[in-house]
Amino acid sequence: MKLKLKIFFILFAAISVCSYSQETEKFRTGVEDYTAGNFNEALHSWIDIYNTGYRSASLNYNIGNAYFKLGEIPNAILFYERAYLLKPADENINYNLNIAKSLTVDRFNEIPELFFIKWFNFISLILHGNTWSLISIISFLLCLVFLSLYIYSSKYSFKVAGFWISMILFVISISSISFSWQNRTLVYDSHKGIISTPQVSGKSSPDLSGTDLFVIHEGTKVNIGEEVSGWYEITLSDGNKGWVPANSLNII
Repeated sequence: MKLKLKIFFILFAAISVCSYSQETEKFRTGVEDYTAGNFNEALHSWIDIYNTGYRSASLNYNIGNAYFKLGEIPNAILFYERAYLLKPADENINYNLNIAKSLTVDRFNEIPELFFIKWFNFISLILHGNTWSLISIISFLLCLVFLSLYIYSSKYSFKVAGFWISMILFVISISSISFSWQNRTLVYDSHKGIISTPQVSGKSSPDLSGTDLFVIHEGTKVNIGEEVSGWYEITLSDGNKGWVPANSLNII
């Protein structure tokens, strides 16, 4: 297995960061360190940028690569997953994520996600949430324009065209705002996490006295439910549920 080591130091990434000269310099320094094999130094540069609140698929992908080269597989998976949420169709992100996952201990028989939910989530992530919102607003305004054509036009052909075009634009507007809402939910409140400790037991209750239901290992992806007194209720991909300490995982 060979990790794809392509560095996403491309124009749009540089432009995204260029308003902050210090962050831009750190990003370039990270690229130089990574290329030279100084993965720890590259990681520090990119993490510093991440901690300022800047988010991009390329930054998350690069951080994931650095963690992978340092042998920190759980953190590599964490940042590949974060990159995936921002750019789900990217081949390099998907490839490296699958490589990292193949190095984890746990294997589960996953409950397949309903196809329409899977596609709805995928489409939602293709564009940024703000882009979907903008499409929704523009579509709605155009809908009003063609609806007024339907209402006020004296020509039958114009009224028919105005009606159907306005209906199509209305559907696009509603769909786009739905995609925008789902995008923000998936990216900022995904309710998913990566186990960060070498091994943790899923308990029957949110305390140490609970019965051990299962054991999972670092790098495993879980769905996160409610939080009680420093414990998260998690659901595995095979449907099993249990409680684990909040500090045993990182939220995607």
